[in-house]
Amino acid sequence: MYSNTPSDFDFKITSTARSFRSHTEFLEHLQATSDIVFPVLHGQFGEDGGIQALLESAGLPFVGTGAAAAQVAFDKYDAAVELAKHGFATLPSFLVDDGKVDVSGLRKWFQSNDVDINTGRVVVKPARAGSSVGVSVAEGLNTAVKNAEALLNEGIDERVVIEMFAEGGQEFTALVLDVGSGNETRPVTLLPTEVEIFGGDPSDGEQEVAIFNYRRKYLPTRQVSYHTPPRFSEGTINKIRSGAADLFRILGLRDVARVDGWLLPQVKRTGPALGGQMPSDESDSGIIVFSDINLTSGMEQTSILFMQAAQIGISHADILRSLLSHACTRYPTIPLPKSIGYPIAISNSNPKAEFGMEGSPIEKQKVFVLFGGDSSERQVSLISGTNVWLNLRGCSDLNVTPFLLAPAEPDDTKTVSEGDLVGDKTVWALPYAEVLKHTVEEVVEGCIEHLKASTVAKVSTLRDQILSELQGQVKASLLSDDGRMEMPRKLTLKKFIAEAKQNNAVVFIAVHGGIGENGTLQALLRASGVPHTGSGDEASRLCMDKATTGAAISHLSSQGIHTAAKAVIEIHELVQSGDDMWVKLRKELKADDVCVKPVGDGCSTGVARLSCAEDLAAYVKAISTGQSQIHPGTFLKAHGIVEMPYPSPKQLLFEPFIETDDVVVVSANRGGSASEGELYWEGKSRWLEVTVGVLGLHGVMHAFNPSITVKETGGILTLEEKFQGGTGVNLTPPPSSLIKEEAIAACRKRIEIVANTLGLEGFARIDAFVHADTGEVIIIEANTVPGMTPSTVLIHQALTEIPPLYPRSFFRKVVDLALLQHSRQQIS
Repeated sequence: MYSNTPSDFDFKITSTARSFRSHTEFLEHLQATSDIVFPVLHGQFGEDGGIQALLESAGLPFVGTGAAAAQVAFDKYDAAVELAKHGFATLPSFLVDDGKVDVSGLRKWFQSNDVDINTGRVVVKPARAGSSVGVSVAEGLNTAVKNAEALLNEGIDERVVIEMFAEGGQEFTALVLDVGSGNETRPVTLLPTEVEIFGGDPSDGEQEVAIFNYRRKYLPTRQVSYHTPPRFSEGTINKIRSGAADLFRILGLRDVARVDGWLLPQVKRTGPALGGQMPSDESDSGIIVFSDINLTSGMEQTSILFMQAAQIGISHADILRSLLSHACTRYPTIPLPKSIGYPIAISNSNPKAEFGMEGSPIEKQKVFVLFGGDSSERQVSLISGTNVWLNLRGCSDLNVTPFLLAPAEPDDTKTVSEGDLVGDKTVWALPYAEVLKHTVEEVVEGCIEHLKASTVAKVSTLRDQILSELQGQVKASLLSDDGRMEMPRKLTLKKFIAEAKQNNAVVFIAVHGGIGENGTLQALLRASGVPHTGSGDEASRLCMDKATTGAAISHLSSQGIHTAAKAVIEIHELVQSGDDMWVKLRKELKADDVCVKPVGDGCSTGVARLSCAEDLAAYVKAISTGQSQIHPGTFLKAHGIVEMPYPSPKQLLFEPFIETDDVVVVSANRGGSASEGELYWEGKSRWLEVTVGVLGLHGVMHAFNPSITVKETGGILTLEEKFQGGTGVNLTPPPSSLIKEEAIAACRKRIEIVANTLGLEGFARIDAFVHADTGEVIIIEANTVPGMTPSTVLIHQALTEIPPLYPRSFFRKVVDLALLQHSRQQIS
């Protein structure tokens, strides 16, 4: 259940999983074991009426829209036609429906809609696929035909929509909840979100036109920003809300849907240009067009569904319980779900949650979860901190508060090496809704914005309106708290530490890189007597410097623990050196290809494979000019996007690039001797790259089962493959077909020796190469604040323990270790 992608377990299915021989057998199983089904399948079969028709054929109750309505709503062309019949504004579109593009007909469509044949922008997308799948912007007729044919050839869909580009439009998305009872539909639209996209992404092949694609939607970057509520007038927001609710009702949707759309500037020409738009579609700011209907909204922790629900005081648990309860009202024989045992409040200081069943106060251990920071991994830190916070909130004996360490202001020239300046860094105490923003910068901007009187008034008015629409018992069932919304609170890092001390709180450090991982934060907390998770300042400082880490364990080679040869070179020396430096590096490291990385930064940041002098020059240029990314195709050999460090480092570390044979999960369209779903590894090089989590007290660290993360984009694991859900394949533990069980056991023993030698404590992660036959290891680096997102291998490894450590128990164990380590230090 906590796998990164289905490929994590596809190779096991034929040998270990129970499979149903037919749909009939599957449906009979559901009839015998379930009261109601909650489908969360995205895209085809999940949202197009496929699974719904299957469930309906067996008379099985389920959450969500019925099959017939889903079939219409999911098809972008059919839905637009239906909406136009009811007077909604729609963008003019052309349908490719017979397997090939009618070029003559498309040319006439371009002309009739005044779209320039050579340069006019259109959107090309599958009619029946997820809102982020296969969408591109084409300029001119020929490119539109080419993109449409590519979609047909890829087999994404047999129907392709070519749609007028929403020039000057502002994108938005809104969740609609059905709060009626039984078969009575009463849709209420939550606070919409404006989606602001910045510039085209060369990695997507779009130099100038930005599309809300899969990477932007699911990997937090500054390429996209969300604003809830939108920066529109209240009148426009209300028009969007009422229009989305009308759409929900007209199309016969049920329970929940996410509606995407555009606010277009006022235009003189109406009618065919906007599919028969009516005055009701016009707002004081422009024309509202609904473009996509999603019957299964994304449900990752910071998805639009949870973000918009939190804005009006509805927690993750509450919104999911509400959807389930509402669906149950359609089926009189199903009892409504029982209420939860204690309120999971949206407020961090809910009075009701502070008391037990008898009403007596419960002394709760306070935990301050700190995340964010300045480093290039700050967005991953936000996901890590959110995951930790949400898990620990489920512990009834903990009082957990989220805090964001704000990045330095762009014009702040102070260095963070001086303790007094570090203590002046800004920390924000966050309300529930602010945690669910997608980037650190968004969180800070949201905090500042929500302290403005005008914003508070606007949000309060809209929120009160939505709560009034929810009405009576429905509102009570949605809001486990009393509906109050907390405000963000600004303080300095010094005051944050003092507050933690005053409250006897444990600080859960989820700040990746920078002061969160180089020992600075740990030293400040130790000096104030505040317990914290993870390693102490000395071990953190040691492990942050990859060269020093290697030196600290170099004496362990006799125990089968090795480190790669290393060369540390100043940036200014690299800039001045020219091609001679490449020759020197290859000779010194005795390597054809070289791995480059910052001396002290995150595990994925700035790590690249260099194969020639031109690669080195391109990398040094990217560092010296402050580029945020190196895009695919920059280097000689295949690679993904390389996220670059900020601020730029003064030194770089070079090591031999260790060649490993790719581990591949064989798919139906891949040749080779292995069967579909099986693992294939050539194994000429007996070395495999692994990552291993460690947990425990100082000197007695325990190593988890290793994980192999299969690379999809070249020789270096990308940020996506490590942290983005739905990307990268993790094999935990490595199957015996790759590494012998004896070698895995030997690897774990050696990793424990490394952890204890480096002085690690609490929890950490060690990256290494392991020999498949002997279990010998070549250590890459140690991460004292490892990734804690739902998609990281640390979670998978904890689950393979006997007994399994589930995420909540794992994070709770980390808190307990921090308290135990602190008490031991107090005694000594």
